[in-house]
Amino acid sequence: MATAAPVCDFGWKAPGFTLPGTDGKLWTLHDVAGPKGTLIVFMCNHCPYVKAILDRLVRDANDLRAFGIGVAAINANDAAAYPDDSFDEMKKLALPFPYLHDETQAVARAWGAACTPDFFGLNAAAELQYRGRLDSSGKTAAPAARRELYEAMVQIAHTGRGPDHQVAAMGCSIKWKPE
Repeated sequence: MATAAPVCDFGWKAPGFTLPGTDGKLWTLHDVAGPKGTLIVFMCNHCPYVKAILDRLVRDANDLRAFGIGVAAINANDAAAYPDDSFDEMKKLALPFPYLHDETQAVARAWGAACTPDFFGLNAAAELQYRGRLDSSGKTAAPAARRELYEAMVQIAHTGRGPDHQVAAMGCSIKWKPE
């Protein structure tokens, strides 16, 4: 079921975390942060929205490093209900940035993650400045699509502030564990 992320709450302070990565390390928000900002992406393995944008996300993450932006992805989906999102399956997905497992879903809840993908663009002070989409092409890559996430993160790297106009990300809902 498609879900839209909430609009950006400019200045919201990102809570810290310590999560295991597919590389065998424990990662904190400080570890993944770049000197000019940080992009945290809540995503998973099975979501068709994530699968459709993954190559463009990897491209943008690689390009953003040159601007001092750190990138990490977090998977918080219920792996019992969605085995493709288990930690073992996550390890099979080769990404050029840390891919972290939020097994308890505490980080996703603290951050207010709503969908996969859900992008949190932070400035150097770990304040939210972007909560929009990757680009306008959605599940089908459009060659001329404006790189909204990339442009926003470059702006954040230069000014510490994200764009006023942002279009919410859309994706599969986070698969919450039964309470």
